[in-house]
Amino acid sequence: MYTKRIFPVGVVVKWTLPHILLFLFLPIIPVFLFDVLELKWLHAPWLPLGVLGTAVAFIIGFKNNASYDRLWEARKIWGGIVNSSRSWTVMVKDFITNDYTMTDLSASELQGIKREMVHRHIAWLTALRYQLREDRPWEMHLKKGRSSLGFKAAHYRIREEEISMEDKLKKYLSETDYNAIISKGNKASQILGIQSRRLRELMEQGLIEDFRHMEMANMITEFYTLQGQCERIKNFPYPRQFATLNYWFVWIFILLLPYGIMSEFDVFGNEIFLLLDQHAIQDSPIHELQESMAQHFVWFTVPFSAMLSWVYHTMEMIGENTENPFEGGPNDVPITDLSRSIEIDIRQLIDDTDIPEPFVWINDIVM
Repeated sequence: MYTKRIFPVGVVVKWTLPHILLFLFLPIIPVFLFDVLELKWLHAPWLPLGVLGTAVAFIIGFKNNASYDRLWEARKIWGGIVNSSRSWTVMVKDFITNDYTMTDLSASELQGIKREMVHRHIAWLTALRYQLREDRPWEMHLKKGRSSLGFKAAHYRIREEEISMEDKLKKYLSETDYNAIISKGNKASQILGIQSRRLRELMEQGLIEDFRHMEMANMITEFYTLQGQCERIKNFPYPRQFATLNYWFVWIFILLLPYGIMSEFDVFGNEIFLLLDQHAIQDSPIHELQESMAQHFVWFTVPFSAMLSWVYHTMEMIGENTENPFEGGPNDVPITDLSRSIEIDIRQLIDDTDIPEPFVWINDIVM
């Protein structure tokens, strides 16, 4: 997630530079035919083109609203994970006691069980974020290919690509738990299953009684719910029929735009020419320059068409880049940083040792 209040102009230009150059080139052809070759019939009426532009703007707005809803829902889900993780840790800390045991455990043994339960929860967080970083065929970084990889390499890093999930999970799971989940598909769900089984064992040992077991089991159910909500967003894209048609509507408007505004600039240039001709000193160099500019005023179509095309296309790109909040883009939900923050918080709650440092942000981008 990019954290500065204002997105740097340089990054915006670099992000959209290939399209800016294309949008500057596209209007040159119709303007050349219209002005130099004097094909004055080569233009489109502005009224229907304006209606098309309005319709495209509405469609872009709809897509951007839907994309933002997906992003904001994902952030709310991870806010729930943060809160539920703290609640779980407090339960582990306060509910697991010798109050109902036949044989009391030592303080170090109780601390070991609490550490085991909390570390297993961190393993669940780790497996979940790794699964959410997996590729899906509709995600933007796969569509962009090398250009996306180059931008990522220059500006930020995805830590899930640097260390394998298996190596990370070994830090938090016992060898028995690790062997039980490593061959499974959905490792995060399997870890919660082990957590539930361990709760039952603790109840049978008398380390927690029925009511406390029920409350902690409800928290595991909540984690399953939050994981399923994440998977719903990850595995179901913004409907492709909307995304694809919206993309083509934008490009139809961009291609027709210079044909619609050429005649407008040409008429405006003729009006300027008549006005200058009435007030300027004849045969002066300034008058000749003004006359030439007015007669070829239609060339202002190029920068204005490029600017409008850039606005429409960039707004469409914003929606496209916001659709998938877990793929690892610079504007996605920072699940890696959130996971590290949760780990630090809950390990401090149980007075654990070897607590890791927060991640360092790179170029004001937190992942």
